[in-house]
Amino acid sequence: MIHAAVLADSCEAALRARTVGMLGGGQLGRMFVHAAQRMGWRVLVLDPDEAGPAAQAADRVLRAAYDDASALAEMARCCVAVTTEFENVPAASLQALSAQVAVAPGPQALRICQHRAREKAHFAAGGVPCAAHAVIEHEADLAAVADALLPGVLKTSQLGYDGKGQCRVDDRAALGRAWRETLGARPCVLEALVPIRCELSVIVARGADGTMVHLPVQQNLHRDGILAVTQVPAPDIDAATAAQLAVLAERLAESMAYVGVLCIEFFVLDDGRVLANEMAPRPHNSGHASIDACDVSQFELQLRAMLGLPLAPPRQHSAAVMLNLLGDLWFDGSAPAGPPREPAWEPLLALPGVHLHRYGKAEPRPGRKMGHLTVTAATPAAARATALQAARLLGLPAF
Repeated sequence: MIHAAVLADSCEAALRARTVGMLGGGQLGRMFVHAAQRMGWRVLVLDPDEAGPAAQAADRVLRAAYDDASALAEMARCCVAVTTEFENVPAASLQALSAQVAVAPGPQALRICQHRAREKAHFAAGGVPCAAHAVIEHEADLAAVADALLPGVLKTSQLGYDGKGQCRVDDRAALGRAWRETLGARPCVLEALVPIRCELSVIVARGADGTMVHLPVQQNLHRDGILAVTQVPAPDIDAATAAQLAVLAERLAESMAYVGVLCIEFFVLDDGRVLANEMAPRPHNSGHASIDACDVSQFELQLRAMLGLPLAPPRQHSAAVMLNLLGDLWFDGSAPAGPPREPAWEPLLALPGVHLHRYGKAEPRPGRKMGHLTVTAATPAAARATALQAARLLGLPAF
């Protein structure tokens, strides 16, 4: 006869063995939940918003702050491994979890990627070129800025994303005003403006055993600091440049003993040189096309890496173009003037190879990512042609 308590413990252990944890409840978490559930895992999401995109899809939600000790303890008790969907989770929370459960990425990698100055220092230490820059933490640092760094872009060292927390400065007077007034005298990095031919990203997955694979190099177009269009394969680089970027991306993952999915954004300059821009210790907006265009998506790679499952090299079976769907599409004009209206999806869905992904966000706002559209086709030219049709239907600029 099996004692009831023993049976309960056995069932709980079996459930834990099939449950993974996600810190963060946004759209990246939602797509991870879908990938994990498709492969038979349950997902527990810890997020302050119990109605966020990931929470809507998760098997269980812990509504709590990311540094809530009791919530972190419950996550460790219930999950066999834990990951994160964005880099601004406190590294201390991952540190606490890592003492009890497998965590990917590790807290040290997160500390590097969530702070621009540490990130730049890590690029330099690893022999990965980046734009000339200066760290500005105190008033005295403003006077020490080299003339060659102006004009430049001033960025907060932490918490900036999608164009937030940064501004262009053309001279020393503008630099001082921007640092003191616009960015609140917070620690910042000033980067020299560089002549950019195109923006690219590489998404690499690394397992605890050191195995690494990567998705095809993606070419990105940003508008107002927010990713607008991604094309895969990247149309404006050659095979040698693509190979160089993959080597640099894997070098950075290796240098941090990284486990999980890591995205590195690069600039290709007018003279052909390659510079690293920044890293994201998670799946990335530019990798969303992998859901529809590859046999293994970035989210499945995230699950495989954190669980120590085989990392099969992803194969791209279709050319793809991804269009971000921002909340602006729900309004007429550049600013909301009246209630939002649903975009007309039917004409888009009548186009061949169109895949619509909605994030479950109830309130559209200008600049808010509400979903994305991926167009797949047999050739890059065909994917681009259909994507341009979709852009026209949505009222988006051509690319």
